[in-house]
Amino acid sequence: MVFSQPAGFATALLLITPYTPNIVTVETTPGCLTDNFYGTYGGRSVFRLSLPCLDSSSFHGLDEASLVPYEANGDRELIWLQEAAIDSALVTPEYQAEVQDFFRWLEEDGHIMGSGQQLSGHQQILSAADPGIELQLVNIQPEGGSYGLIAIEPSLAPSIEALLPRYWKPYTLPKQPSSYLPVPKPALEHVRNLLETVRFDPTVSSVVNSISLIQMRKDIRWLTGEDGVSGIVSRHSFADGSRVAAAWLKERFEETGATCELKPFMRGFAPNVACKYSASVDTTATVLISGHYDSRGSFGSQRAPGGNDDGSGTIALLGIARAIANTGVKFRSNVELVAFAGEEQGLYGSKAYAREMRQKNANITVMIQADMLGYHAPGEPPQLGLPMYIGTVEVAQLVSNMSAIYSPELTVGYTAACCSDHQSFHEQGFPATQVFERAGPIADPMYHNSADLSERPGYDLSQIRSIAKVQFATLLHAAGFDFSDDEDLK
Repeated sequence: MVFSQPAGFATALLLITPYTPNIVTVETTPGCLTDNFYGTYGGRSVFRLSLPCLDSSSFHGLDEASLVPYEANGDRELIWLQEAAIDSALVTPEYQAEVQDFFRWLEEDGHIMGSGQQLSGHQQILSAADPGIELQLVNIQPEGGSYGLIAIEPSLAPSIEALLPRYWKPYTLPKQPSSYLPVPKPALEHVRNLLETVRFDPTVSSVVNSISLIQMRKDIRWLTGEDGVSGIVSRHSFADGSRVAAAWLKERFEETGATCELKPFMRGFAPNVACKYSASVDTTATVLISGHYDSRGSFGSQRAPGGNDDGSGTIALLGIARAIANTGVKFRSNVELVAFAGEEQGLYGSKAYAREMRQKNANITVMIQADMLGYHAPGEPPQLGLPMYIGTVEVAQLVSNMSAIYSPELTVGYTAACCSDHQSFHEQGFPATQVFERAGPIADPMYHNSADLSERPGYDLSQIRSIAKVQFATLLHAAGFDFSDDEDLK
């Protein structure tokens, strides 16, 4: 496809295209896309397209792309708005009215700026007069899969999620595009070798089955405040409860033998909780397992217990850490268990950590993010969802194989629910994937809701434990392990 300059040309053009794992194969002029990458969001990648590339380049396989004019302004932040992939049962009249009211407000306060070259679907570009929000909305419609771009004052970016409809999330684009970083071939080959060699190991089975369901229940009730002891009302990234949770998580992980650090990444946000178990041999190889401990309530920073999103992924991390301590496992590779903050505002915590790892040229061999593991839809079997769009296919396949071996009770499939903190690492060229509660769209009626507690119908601790077993088994096989001389396998 050859693009032409659209009418009403602005100072910049954004090319929005369905995600392609290897973008190099679709560009005929090297660097036009791969050197101007803004990121991938909700199954779509964003690139800045320069005039020379527009005039001289053709791109094969991008027939569903959209070309959006953008009046570049260095004082504004570009924010991608994404509606989550949700089950049709969640598209209630109340939610539809909420979405319609939100976009009606945008239209009433804005004015049409013009239109870009329309390559597919509906496109409209709006500009709001006040308060400092320019809107460039693409494929906006009150149904699943809608998305858009806004340009806002930087001070508004961290709190923009409080203004969005309940099933929408924001993702901040970098101030400048960067180079597209594919996962290197040696890293992929390492995962492929694991795929070829992994077999059932009775010791691994014994270790992963030591994860305690009873302790998981205690942990989630503490994090949500349901136990009446922690006093936590909200784990929103800006709330005091998130700081309480961060300190508590650090102490719990350290009790298991990890070395932990609270790592601030942006003013106003709770810190990342990064914990490490050093390798028993001399190696830089690192396996990273993560979840995000911040949460979101019905309307931004109000009550936000986050029992499922993502208390479930957090207690999976804690369950793995406690099993490490109880069994005396020592890893041959370095292992990191990280609880991120700032996920709900746009992956802020994980983006900062992934950038730091890239700057250090870290040797992350496998990364798995756990986000929303706990909801069990009525009549459905326990499930494990793997990302349909964003992530390393080989790592997803490895996780699927681990599930078949160590948690065969789970039905495994793909989900369009996208995108959690694994995206931050995938974009930095690290092999990464996500584990999710469902082979399909989000079905939890308490998603982004102040009633996201653990004591409610559909919240399935056994499913969380089953998925945690898969994470832990992947970790054990990928990192390699031994046991302390003074510890017996329990």
